Amino acid sequence: MATPVLTGREAPKARPPASPPPGRLADLVSLVRPGQWTKNAVVVPLGLLAAPRLDGGALGGTLAAVGVFTLASALIYLVNDIGDRDRDRRHPEKRHRPIAAGRTSVATAVSFAALLAVLLVATAGLTVLTGTVAPADWWPVAAYVALNAAYSKGLKHVPLLDVFVVALGFVLRLVQGCLAAGNPVPSWLVLCVLSLCLLLILGKRRHEMAVGGVLHRPALRGYTLGFLDQLLAFTAVLTAVSYVLQIQTTPAFGTHGPLVAVLTAPFALFGLARYLQLIVVDSGGGNPSRALFRDRMTVSNALLWIVPLTGAWLFGQTGPWR
Repeated sequence: MATPVLTGREAPKARPPASPPPGRLADLVSLVRPGQWTKNAVVVPLGLLAAPRLDGGALGGTLAAVGVFTLASALIYLVNDIGDRDRDRRHPEKRHRPIAAGRTSVATAVSFAALLAVLLVATAGLTVLTGTVAPADWWPVAAYVALNAAYSKGLKHVPLLDVFVVALGFVLRLVQGCLAAGNPVPSWLVLCVLSLCLLLILGKRRHEMAVGGVLHRPALRGYTLGFLDQLLAFTAVLTAVSYVLQIQTTPAFGTHGPLVAVLTAPFALFGLARYLQLIVVDSGGGNPSRALFRDRMTVSNALLWIVPLTGAWLFGQTGPWR
């Protein structure tokens, strides 16, 4: 019997091999980026630095702010993945994300996003009912959601605005932490967080441009490697200066703020220099969190840095420096 021959018209289309399915639950968890939750756990509690002394109310408000902002950021990550699924399919790494890879349907992702939105509102409402945080003090979360909605709608394609909007999201985390703890918002700390976040985001943009060009992210058309290197240097200097000024004026350090600034400035400078080395020399920075938390030199420097800061803070809390 003759073997049937498929014509070109009848031949099936070749499809790229699908990535192995990790499982529906694992995919849903990955959509909310649990690895990125450390950003909220690190930035929001910085609002406690504005308090001369800690109390239970400030700690409770801070924990609530971390939880609410974690839900808000998870919701934003999920909505962005839904909107960017077509562009992510053309990216060498992002094409493996659950929605872009087709492992999670858009309908399922939308339902999950609705659930997160309900949890977000319910959690914030619970803190209001219990008196942990005043209703008006949740405006940074609302601003964060609105800002990211505008980012997804088009601001992410505008050079410079694309990085400033993301950095402002971290400033809003800081402001939320201050309000939830009942503390004033320190201006130097705001500037330090803004410039540091700009440094990290610009490093990520530099890595994207060096590795993949401008095809995946349209905003990269407004940058060059030389321009990004200048911005990295500028924001690194601004971060160092604002850090020193903030430490000098931190209420918890009392009159010894200048001494604490001198003792800890070398660690800050080394950390900034090491990050620039990872970006420019080692061509890293595609994932700033991974670059920082998995680099041994950075982690070791951070652990040594914490020692004088914690010691100074404890002295400030117990009274010897006041």
